[in-house]
Amino acid sequence: MEYRVLDKGLNLVIKIDGKIPSLIQSDPIRLRQILINLLGNAIKFTNQGCVQLIVKTLDLDSENPRLQFEVIDTGIGMTEEQIARLFQPFVQADSSTTRKYGGTGLGLTICKGLTNILGGDICVKSEYRTGTTFTATVKIGTISEVEFVDNHAIKNNVHHALTHSNRTADLEMRYNILLAEDCRDNQKLISFLLNKSGAKVTLTGNGEAAVAKALEAAEKGAPFDVILMDMQMPELDGYAATKRLRSKGYHYPIIALTANSMSGACEECLAAGCNYYATKPINRDQFFATIHKSITEFRENMKNAL
Repeated sequence: MEYRVLDKGLNLVIKIDGKIPSLIQSDPIRLRQILINLLGNAIKFTNQGCVQLIVKTLDLDSENPRLQFEVIDTGIGMTEEQIARLFQPFVQADSSTTRKYGGTGLGLTICKGLTNILGGDICVKSEYRTGTTFTATVKIGTISEVEFVDNHAIKNNVHHALTHSNRTADLEMRYNILLAEDCRDNQKLISFLLNKSGAKVTLTGNGEAAVAKALEAAEKGAPFDVILMDMQMPELDGYAATKRLRSKGYHYPIIALTANSMSGACEECLAAGCNYYATKPINRDQFFATIHKSITEFRENMKNAL
């Protein structure tokens, strides 16, 4: 989240309250989605001050210990009426919030569903014009023989991970890529990562424009190496856009971008005609590997066909 925090001039503070287990039993993709969605919302609705993530262990002596994640911001806050509607699908605090900050509130609905799957829940406390605290919990399995770590150990582990990162992150992405994504934050972040690795990125904010740009490029004999297709977009969503492209004979790679990793969601993306899918928030190594695999696989199939 560092890129987005720096872009808004905010501080991001991460604290471990006491000690937490060094290993847990959970779903890393879903847990990561929950945290990034909550942090992303906190940053989006905070114009000054800071965003905090506080982690602590709960119910250590029980058979079902949990981790608790508190995401605290100094943002716009919410009224009690707005909080009551918050976890309903496609609902934000009010329509003016959507116009000013973007999004529909679907991320929080997904977060609540994901925490339930992981054996926990989400609750919220907020004071209008003062700030909001989201508290998420997840079950973490048996930790009786697991080493516990504190703030100091966590910082050392992070430093080690950054200095011994996977080589996939350094993979050159010298491809011509169409990014169909309506969220400006995601446009900035994904474009930044791809451009830094050598890719040429063309942006579009809805499915209609994505279809038009993809077909135009193909007709000119310079098709995009891959389309990164957000599945939730205005005017024409990613599912419909992909189906339309395939119906018109478009056979180049399309990768679905989806924040929904619940059962059946990824299969739905593939059924619409996508070659692969990548879950949001983006994991750079996995993301780059998926893009590279989809393009090289397509080129190899074309070569064999000839």
